[in-house]
Amino acid sequence: MQRAIELSLENVRSAGGGPFAALVVKDDLVLATGVNQVTSALDPTAHAEIVAIRGACLAIRDFQLKGCELYTTCEPCPMCMSAIYWARLERVYYACTRADAAKAGFDDSLIYDQLALPLESRKIPMASMMRAEALAAFREWERSSTKIQY
Repeated sequence: MQRAIELSLENVRSAGGGPFAALVVKDDLVLATGVNQVTSALDPTAHAEIVAIRGACLAIRDFQLKGCELYTTCEPCPMCMSAIYWARLERVYYACTRADAAKAGFDDSLIYDQLALPLESRKIPMASMMRAEALAAFREWERSSTKIQY
């Protein structure tokens, strides 16, 4: 965690980036690190955890990080939590809480609140369309002999 904190401070001081950093570790070996690159990469998904997860997956040449742990300077946001579950990380350690992040101007409460609402009540309208046609891709997937389950 100390290394993650150091990286977050470096990111703020030298790169003008957000105060977040993360490391993916397996068997006490750091596979990858990540810092918040949202503004530098012009990518709203470039959170420290996502950057670290992407790097670790490349390092081990697998899309799952079973047996790995994530050290992150802040409680993961909803997007990063989803990535953590998809990557199958074994454990997450975090320093600051989401309340700490909100006090610093990084408030995810809208997202948490929106996820709890029915689709028709959300701030961003969502509507299903062409479902029957799109189901064809799922049927192809189910029949595929070359699919890789995840």
